[in-house]
Amino acid sequence: MMTRNWKEEYEGRVAWIRELVKTAGVRGIVFGNSGGKDSALVGILCKAACEDTVGIIMPCASKRNYGSDAEDGRKLAAQYGIETRTVDLTAVRAAELEALQGVADMTDLAVSNIAPRLRMTTLYAVAAAEGRLVAGTGNRSEGYMGYYTKWGDGASDFNPISDLTATEVFAFLAWLGAPRSIIEKAPSAGLFDGQTDEQEMGVSYEAIDRFLTEGTATEKDRAIIERFHARSEHKRRPIATYR
Repeated sequence: MMTRNWKEEYEGRVAWIRELVKTAGVRGIVFGNSGGKDSALVGILCKAACEDTVGIIMPCASKRNYGSDAEDGRKLAAQYGIETRTVDLTAVRAAELEALQGVADMTDLAVSNIAPRLRMTTLYAVAAAEGRLVAGTGNRSEGYMGYYTKWGDGASDFNPISDLTATEVFAFLAWLGAPRSIIEKAPSAGLFDGQTDEQEMGVSYEAIDRFLTEGTATEKDRAIIERFHARSEHKRRPIATYR
């Protein structure tokens, strides 16, 4: 895998974000501070580029959201001086599910996608109220696999890490000296207790990233990666419009 010049990457991305904020004529930036690796890197870069960067911790039903995720989010904020606010969305999610009773028979997948969409609604509400840009936190590996919620964590005004694989995000965070608890914990969307990305996908980020950067994979891993990529193609396409 190609070695990245993290100092150069850091300076380039910070300058890019700073120019975006200036061109947009906004007050600042808001991002979802989930306590995970991707949001941590985005938060660090945005804070370096724009002093008025706010991270929102948004627990939603999962016990992990209230525990280690929130703790790591606050730890990141303290280390890098990022303003932090908390919006508890558990009751909002419950109200939405109650409103849907008798409207549709909700599948587990449909239910799990509610939280990411509520979080993005929250971020855009704050952005609209305070004149901010919403920073995206999805990496290249997740993008290729389609491992994100359409109009949820897949939405944003800009994304400073979309070209980085999960492996590169970890390396970048290590270079930045981010909290070890964030770097070392198993990646998880935090959609429900006990959930991890790799367990849910059935393939490791290491295998995905090797496939993306070197084109190599075991027969089993390649089949999983190609299946995820194919069935999530609709997420990467522009909205279909009649012409």
